[in-house]
Amino acid sequence: MPDIRVLGTDAELLESSKLFRTAMVGLPPAPLDPDRVRELFEPGRTLGAFVDDAMVGTADSATSGLILPGGRRVSHAAVTHVGVLPTHTRRGVVSALMRCQLRDARDRGEVVATLRASEATIYERFGYGSASTSHTLELDVRRAVLRPSVQEGGPVRLVEPDEAWRLLPQIARNHAPSRPGTIDRIPLWWRGRELSAQFDRGPNYVAVHGVSGSEDGFVRYRPVGVDRWFGGHDRTVVVDDLFAPTHTAYLGLIRFLLTLDLVDTFVFTAMPQDDPLPWLFTDSRAVRLRRAGDETWLRVLDVPAALRNRAFAGDGAVRLRIVDDLFPENTGTFEISAAGAGPVAGPPQLEMGVSAFAATLLGGTRWHQLERAGLVRVLDETALPQTERLFATDCAPFAGVMF
Repeated sequence: MPDIRVLGTDAELLESSKLFRTAMVGLPPAPLDPDRVRELFEPGRTLGAFVDDAMVGTADSATSGLILPGGRRVSHAAVTHVGVLPTHTRRGVVSALMRCQLRDARDRGEVVATLRASEATIYERFGYGSASTSHTLELDVRRAVLRPSVQEGGPVRLVEPDEAWRLLPQIARNHAPSRPGTIDRIPLWWRGRELSAQFDRGPNYVAVHGVSGSEDGFVRYRPVGVDRWFGGHDRTVVVDDLFAPTHTAYLGLIRFLLTLDLVDTFVFTAMPQDDPLPWLFTDSRAVRLRRAGDETWLRVLDVPAALRNRAFAGDGAVRLRIVDDLFPENTGTFEISAAGAGPVAGPPQLEMGVSAFAATLLGGTRWHQLERAGLVRVLDETALPQTERLFATDCAPFAGVMF
């Protein structure tokens, strides 16, 4: 088994970053200044896996928060940079890293951990479940006629990069969304976005919504294929980040984008499953789904705390047994109702593993889907529809950010 160590020196952190990109194969070079590498790593949370004193794997995380259905924020480990050198795959390196990292996060008192999975078959065995979906939408500007019923938004202005990287974190902090699955945009995350933008020499633009001093939304966008821009017939703008927690901000920023000249297509890289964009236009086919895929992979570290902080809907109650092989202290039977959830001594009506439970926690996965896949064991036929109602949410879960 590899030796797992906490990385602390600048040289170790740089080696970790290089190792991760080597493992991922298709990532561009990292915009890392060796003298400022610590700005992108939280002390004590970057792990290295060593074999014969050589680093062969790494995993990183950061202290964050996540919104559960009902609006409560719980402590959250934002997991990223998990990679193993191709010379050492399938030798238990990832397993050792994951077990060490998850135990550390639980010991820190964090209720959940989330990550973005490069492969969908890796993380379920460590208790992660696919808990939200992200859509990439393509908007054909030539067909994009807004319905007369679509309301106006507020004022929008462009901001220069120096102002943007000061202002955007403030906007996100002051207008935090309540959508389930939202994660904190922590300072480390912002610093990474800023350095990436500086490293990318192509055009990048930022617009903010709201009057000066009271901004409540923003959009970051960039053109692609600029070498063929003038005289082209498919001039595309990629929207990397649409932060619009209010209806007014959403409509104001969409209306602003539609005023851009010389644009044939917008590509919105990350939108929630229930985004209203197609309904804004008289021709809903102006918006095309380019891609739908898993977004948040969630691991429940403290099952009782997650249940206590989640809101449930409907009437009645169910008894649910959750089994966690990695953290036996999570295993137990819980009674769940709209009044709350907690341990109970009675026999369960449903039974499932912790990864399946994680998939349902944010409301993005329906219980009948998991039952059909054999991931939920039904001991009382009346319990499944009742559980569907209890876990129902008003909107689809969505994080909206990569980390």
